[in-house]
Amino acid sequence: MRAHHPTFTGNRALAQIEPLIFEIGRLEATGVDLDEPGPHRTRLGGLERQEPIGLPGLSEPETMRHYVRLSHQNYGIDTGLFPLGSCTMKHNARLNERMARLPGFGDIHPLQPISTVQGALALMTELARYLTTLTGMPAVALQPKAGAHGELLGMMAIKAAIAARGEAATRNVVLVPESAHGTNPATAALIGFKVRPVPARDDGWVHIADVRPLLGPDIAAIMLTNPNTCGLFEPRAKMIADALHECGGYFYCDGANFNAIVGKVRPGDLGVDAMHINLHKTFSTPHGGGGPGAGPVVLSEALAPFAPVPFVRDDGQGFQLVENADDVEGASPFGRMTAFHGQMGMFVRALAYMLSHGSDGMRQASEDAVLNANYVRASLSDLMSLPFGDKPCMHEVLFDDQWLEGTGITTLDMAKAMIDEGYHPMTVYFPLVVHGAMLIEPTESESKASLDLFIASLRDLAMAAKAGDTARFKGAPYHAPRRRLDETQAARKPVLRWVPPAPMPAQAAE
Repeated sequence: MRAHHPTFTGNRALAQIEPLIFEIGRLEATGVDLDEPGPHRTRLGGLERQEPIGLPGLSEPETMRHYVRLSHQNYGIDTGLFPLGSCTMKHNARLNERMARLPGFGDIHPLQPISTVQGALALMTELARYLTTLTGMPAVALQPKAGAHGELLGMMAIKAAIAARGEAATRNVVLVPESAHGTNPATAALIGFKVRPVPARDDGWVHIADVRPLLGPDIAAIMLTNPNTCGLFEPRAKMIADALHECGGYFYCDGANFNAIVGKVRPGDLGVDAMHINLHKTFSTPHGGGGPGAGPVVLSEALAPFAPVPFVRDDGQGFQLVENADDVEGASPFGRMTAFHGQMGMFVRALAYMLSHGSDGMRQASEDAVLNANYVRASLSDLMSLPFGDKPCMHEVLFDDQWLEGTGITTLDMAKAMIDEGYHPMTVYFPLVVHGAMLIEPTESESKASLDLFIASLRDLAMAAKAGDTARFKGAPYHAPRRRLDETQAARKPVLRWVPPAPMPAQAAE
């Protein structure tokens, strides 16, 4: 499927091949001129470098071109629809970016005197007010740098509350549904809890009848995602919360999918005790590539006293950042989660999103996210199979691989073929409770025209798969900068260091 006209450079017009910087750099080249150091006495104590450092050198134009060319090989939300399920890859408004770059926010430092950052602390206070109002929870801790970090904070608050009751030795089991994000059991296990699974049913929901037999004096909490990873709202969440509270446990809600219910449902009304909120998903702050993230945790009245420091307090004379647990009266902070107060840039972006949308706009964003996901579901349900039946979903729609049975094509093949069509693949093989899962989350950002083209592309791929066009899938992607990798080998034996190629033998060189 590639063009049959090779080029001398290997480039294909604007599709340029870009080698590693080690392959094109030269030891003698540099984009910066530095004066030779004058006479000086070394303080390295015999640790001076004896060999050349071996870093590649490029001129400034070469450096710029190298990274710009690499950026052309990336796919992002500014490139096209990004359907990764459970990731909420929505549009990042440029207004939010402009606000984050204002000098009073972009140029401050966490060690500045408190008197010089009153505006930043006021913004954090206002963001906290929005988050507690939207969730119906009395308190929020802003420090966590990501969703999993937020999970850790919430579960550590639960552990502290249990210890304060004198039950640390006996109340040590956390219930986790089989459809949960993998970070849920990992977080619980990390801080010493035992994990007990809640079985999945063929309707995609967690049932109170499956939870009740597991409850007892050893249960510390349940970690329930709502809406869940199958793209469904958990209708029995309040019943589950009440049952946990009756047995002395707590209800941790994984808020990764809060984008589907903002302005529609307040988790506090469902009996939630702790829930992290991914600002980098629900409230449109950029994410990907390892950060930056932000995962504030809202807390119930029962857990609020155990929230960690630091936090902002208005003492009537101005805002203060409470840094020490000993300075908190009537509460027992379990400690610190991070050196400072969280991701300031993400706080600014998230509040800008909230203010620009207003309460009605945020509610409409959730409604549109659900509408778009159901439009995708309804448009593909005749060709692709739905593991829990053709019923309404929330913000994302989940397909399985039953419709591919007998074609010789797998979920992975389908994902790779999507790359050739110009789309980032959907989330594949998650949640694990569904065989060959394909999880699509279009978010509210997409127009009907954008969705129609995406749907038409998937329909074309689905029909090609059923028609036996296996070559289109098994070799895909054909048009990407790199062909398909051996992903198992890449995971088990990653090559993390560049090694110069061996010099050619003299005879071969001749």
